[in-house]
Amino acid sequence: MPQEPVQRSPRPADPREGLSKSSDPRARPPKPAEWRRWVGILLRTGHLAGVVWLGAALLGAPVGPGGGWLTLISGSGLFASELLDRRVALTELAGVVVLAKLAVVAAMLCWPAVALWLFWPLLVISGVSAHAPKPLRHWRPGR
Repeated sequence: MPQEPVQRSPRPADPREGLSKSSDPRARPPKPAEWRRWVGILLRTGHLAGVVWLGAALLGAPVGPGGGWLTLISGSGLFASELLDRRVALTELAGVVVLAKLAVVAAMLCWPAVALWLFWPLLVISGVSAHAPKPLRHWRPGR
């Protein structure tokens, strides 16, 4: 004997239904366009290459100059991209740390005699700040 289809009650309405993304306080910023994602990937790749190149030069490898400039330019581009995509803010700890890191790289370019002494603490701070828990990275004073 064939069974009759089971009648299902309509799904309850989502209380957020009808709200625009901007009116939902929990809404994330919209994802950037695909081409912007690829720009970020290329900038990050260049940044990693620049850090390796800079470190190798500071340790005496015959690689020539340029690693510091590549690090500074790609890091600035990454920071601008993340600001535009609202993944970081100047009012958050992560934004302040990135600005400080860029200033240290610029100081390394201006004063090569201290560059090696700045490189290792900068590398450690970069690793810790990049992988710190999200609440710490996005911490804002007074919040």
